[in-house]
Amino acid sequence: MRNVHATALVLGQRGLLLVGPSGAGKSSLALDLIHAAERQGQSCSLVSDDQVLIEVKDGTVIGHAPSSIFGLIEVRGAGIVSMPAVTSATLHVAILPIRAPYEPRMPPENERFDLGDGNSLPLVRLPVGLCQDVLGLLQRLLKSN
Repeated sequence: MRNVHATALVLGQRGLLLVGPSGAGKSSLALDLIHAAERQGQSCSLVSDDQVLIEVKDGTVIGHAPSSIFGLIEVRGAGIVSMPAVTSATLHVAILPIRAPYEPRMPPENERFDLGDGNSLPLVRLPVGLCQDVLGLLQRLLKSN
């Protein structure tokens, strides 16, 4: 298994790997998506925050939570909080939170997030701070990919 600096969620039946450097907003985006899904009666569960153990079995990417951080997520400026979580999930797409200025204006076609060993996930860039409905925007972007 490979340890990736990321946050993993399950939104409905789709596993999301939130990627980006420290301070990119992965944990904040995860919290926003979880709470927005709850408000709309949709399911969205944390798998792991900050570290995700990646395993690839027969071409399927699976994200696992390290036991030491299971059920914990960082609320920047406030500390670490516990929340309901699942121990692992199949991951389908990587999400890169981006902030203005949005460069490049149009993302590369068929962009992928490299997991190493020849494995990758489709990558979707998600502008954060662009609108109030980040869940709705994400769902629209996922439908078009």
